[in-house]
Amino acid sequence: MDTTRFSPDQWALILGGSSGFGLATAKKLAAAGLSVCAVHRDRKGAMARIEPEFQSIRDSLQQDAEFIALNLDALSPEGITSTLEALKPAAHGRVRVLMHSIAFGNLKPIAPVRTESATQHASLLDRLASDLGADRDTLQDRLEALLQEGYDAVSALVPPKYGENLIDDEDMARTIYSMGTSLLTWVQRLHAEGMFASDARVFGMTSEGNDIAWRGYAAVSAAKTALESVSRSIAVEYAPYGIRSNIIQAGVTDTPALNAIPGSAAMKATARMRNPFKRLTVPEDVANVIMLLSQDEGAWVNGSLIRVDGGEHIASA
Repeated sequence: MDTTRFSPDQWALILGGSSGFGLATAKKLAAAGLSVCAVHRDRKGAMARIEPEFQSIRDSLQQDAEFIALNLDALSPEGITSTLEALKPAAHGRVRVLMHSIAFGNLKPIAPVRTESATQHASLLDRLASDLGADRDTLQDRLEALLQEGYDAVSALVPPKYGENLIDDEDMARTIYSMGTSLLTWVQRLHAEGMFASDARVFGMTSEGNDIAWRGYAAVSAAKTALESVSRSIAVEYAPYGIRSNIIQAGVTDTPALNAIPGSAAMKATARMRNPFKRLTVPEDVANVIMLLSQDEGAWVNGSLIRVDGGEHIASA
């Protein structure tokens, strides 16, 4: 069966294309016929994992399609310029899809944990350990192991562990730019250089943290709400140039970015219990929706926030 959806002279530019949502989308769009440029920033040691993933993209390319991988800082002026210079010969006026999937944020809390909260949890563990005739540290380790093994119901007994440092203005500003307003920087540069196709799609990634306050997530939450606001403005002001802009709100997904959040194991457990389908969102769920919206039939979707979570946001645990 022919799975080609796009002409190989059209391009997808994926920012954050070496893991998670970005990698899954790069794979999906390449298999559907687009040429793909994946921008990522990874240490040399990580390439042993990443290169086989990139090779699978090369192996899936349709006739005449191309794949470019650029390991550089997509948040610096130099990185943006280098990307555009690498793309221009093949992709000038042909960037059909721009996906912003940059996960570079600070996860420090904004306030210290009250002593009473920590004391209450310690007292609970002491009581359980006493009742079970076990050592408290052993019980704590076992509860954490059970949570990692998928026993979601113990999540309430395993509180997140935070550092003592609180977020400051520099952390906040850097996160808001990295995961939020840098989307506009990229759109403006691509447009100024004449890189976008006449019918182009811009996608940004948000999460339920856009309106739910998770401890340690304040900077990322601020970035996500800024991203959504910027996307709406792009949808209106760049529409005359054929550019559509939408935000994808994925459900809780087991990605490197999620696992960096304190308490991520409990977040995953709660999501599995809450989701109507009793599973986490996977990156491929998001890639499927982006592929659908990137086709001609998705042209009238603009300025929207699209939830890709199996109904997680409307369900209770």
